[in-house]
Amino acid sequence: MQITQKQLTPTKVELTISVDQTNLDSVKTEVLQHLAKDHVKIQGFRNGKAPLSLVEKNVDQQLLQSEFLDAALNRAYGQALDEQKLRPVAQPEVKLTKFVPFSTMEFTAEVEVVGNVSLPDYTKVKVDKKKVSVSAKDVDDVIANLQNRIADKVEVVRAAKDGDEVVIDFAGTDAANSEPIQGADGKDYPLVLGSDSFIPGFETNVAGMKPGEEKVFTLTFPKDYSVAALQNRKVTFTVTVKKVQEMKVPKVDDEFAAKVGPFKTVAELKADIKKQVTAEREAEAERDFQNQLLAELADKTKADIPDSLIENEIDRMEAEERQNLVYRGQTWEEHLTAEGVTNEQHRERQRDLATTRVKSGLMLGEVAEKEGVTVDDKEVDAQLNMLRAQYSDPAMQAELEKPETRREIASRIVSEKTIAKLSAYASK
Repeated sequence: MQITQKQLTPTKVELTISVDQTNLDSVKTEVLQHLAKDHVKIQGFRNGKAPLSLVEKNVDQQLLQSEFLDAALNRAYGQALDEQKLRPVAQPEVKLTKFVPFSTMEFTAEVEVVGNVSLPDYTKVKVDKKKVSVSAKDVDDVIANLQNRIADKVEVVRAAKDGDEVVIDFAGTDAANSEPIQGADGKDYPLVLGSDSFIPGFETNVAGMKPGEEKVFTLTFPKDYSVAALQNRKVTFTVTVKKVQEMKVPKVDDEFAAKVGPFKTVAELKADIKKQVTAEREAEAERDFQNQLLAELADKTKADIPDSLIENEIDRMEAEERQNLVYRGQTWEEHLTAEGVTNEQHRERQRDLATTRVKSGLMLGEVAEKEGVTVDDKEVDAQLNMLRAQYSDPAMQAELEKPETRREIASRIVSEKTIAKLSAYASK
């Protein structure tokens, strides 16, 4: 087989592939064996047992030629990709330029591929990991939350104050145009005043309100608020207090410790809280460290990336975003309106992050190959068995049996191992 490669763009190549009879003979044999089982019945022979020479004489010649071409093209194209070390990202555009049945074949295949990926010296990139600490106040805050969760609540008819739980209805509208804002409303919502669970200023405005009282006030959402559409946005809230409940919080003693968990003393409870909070913060610090490291390495990596990879990543990001909106009861159109952007503007806003993600993936693949990172069947089986035990749903069980699921898990394990290697270099 002869292969000529022509570089059309940094991310598109044209392969000219010539295949001679030596390579095509085995393809013809395989195709005839397949057709003998399902498409040819010859008297005196069991299904699939007739000599291939007889099968060839009795089979529909148009079917034989069609099946042969499909098999020969697929095999030759796959071999050409391997030999040329190409990574396609889309189906090729194939043109058959020459075909002498079963002896000679030539075709061109134009395909979009991952271009050159140039890694930085990843062994020299260092990233500081945030040091984790848990103070006595942190532990006390968790205990205060536990106290509120098991506190007795006594309904009172007076102005609400810090420490009380108020049950409220609230609705937010855009301060500029009075349009309702999705996600800025609630019914029969229990709020402990002083818990700082709402944006700054909200609980302060509710404090002092009595049951049945309504109040209107305007606040500006923080610039780093978790919902991008609400960042720095002026919102007018209408709040109605339906109930004020005084919280009779229990005393923090050994009896309290036994009530909230398997602890004999307050000291045991505090030690467990500190251990749990420390583990959570260490996991968060590790995620932040890895994300910062991957972003820095991706930024230093030079890569010719096909546009289709970026577009596909944007599609995935938007699909995930749409799913989150479903959980929040908001439509895609409502979301775009709240953001003040069109579909096209929304996609364009995602492009930089999508590019970074794609570059990170390509970078990890290059590092994995360079470092010889592999995964064996036992590792994949262990992960699959864990997932099988975790999910009893028949549909999920069937999903876990698919070959593509196995490949995805193997790829994820390789990525995790590669990130671990990069983290070790960055920490030295």
